[in-house]
Amino acid sequence: MNRPVARSTPRRAPRRAPRPVRIGPRAAAALVLVTLIGIAAFGWPLLADRQSGLAHSQDAPWLFAALLPLLVAVVVATVADDGMDAKAVAMLGVLAAVGAALRPLGAGTAGLEPMFFLMALSGRVLGPGFGFVLGSVTMFASALLTGGVGPWMPFQMLAMGWFSLGAGLLPGSDRIRGRAELGMLAAYGFAGSFAYGTIMNLQGWVILQGMGQGISFHPGEPVAANLARFAAYCLATSVGWDLGRAALTVVLTLTLGAALLKALRRATRKAAFDAPVTFESGAGSSPDHNP
Repeated sequence: MNRPVARSTPRRAPRRAPRPVRIGPRAAAALVLVTLIGIAAFGWPLLADRQSGLAHSQDAPWLFAALLPLLVAVVVATVADDGMDAKAVAMLGVLAAVGAALRPLGAGTAGLEPMFFLMALSGRVLGPGFGFVLGSVTMFASALLTGGVGPWMPFQMLAMGWFSLGAGLLPGSDRIRGRAELGMLAAYGFAGSFAYGTIMNLQGWVILQGMGQGISFHPGEPVAANLARFAAYCLATSVGWDLGRAALTVVLTLTLGAALLKALRRATRKAAFDAPVTFESGAGSSPDHNP
């Protein structure tokens, strides 16, 4: 008598949610270029001499004209590298609209900006390429929504793009889940909120004059001396604002992060961004067709 042999079915490894935007060669080149130009745009006044007529108020129109097309070039290069299809563009539009709507909810109230929570988690799930594009587009849309268009806008777009991109570069997307992942994202959101505020302070600090010998920017002075004054300026003017932004990001990440991560991963999995598009012949589906 032959006894049935029990066979064990191998377990499938959990599928990773696909990333709709992949950083291809052209997109990577555009991203590196805009990052380098952005760093130069933020920091060049520290290296300028007294006769340079420095001030972001004077160079801002030129930087706006240069940075905005470069930010668009990142999106175009990403599309050209086949990293973004119609479904990814639709998700980008939805998330950017939600982020733009979230920003005015806390603007002007101790720096409370709930959009940072959404940008960090979206970059984590959807990848660094999508994160950079989403952060930049969201800041652009929110500026149009709130009337905040000005010479500071390209700097805000860059800083938010970097913030979202950094969330996509966090390690362990396949292994770190649950409370460990939320803790990592909360820590990143806390540090990234301060980093964003510090970078934006650098953009505006060089314009302000007459604030006091210890915190004002002095053109032509050694970089170390100006950086010390800049640190004092940040401590005196923006620590409380940045702390409110960072604390709200941590609270939202720890309380709502699990649900949002699950929803984003489910949406990207169902969208099947990586699935190849195929077209079937209509003849085979005709009811009068005999195989």
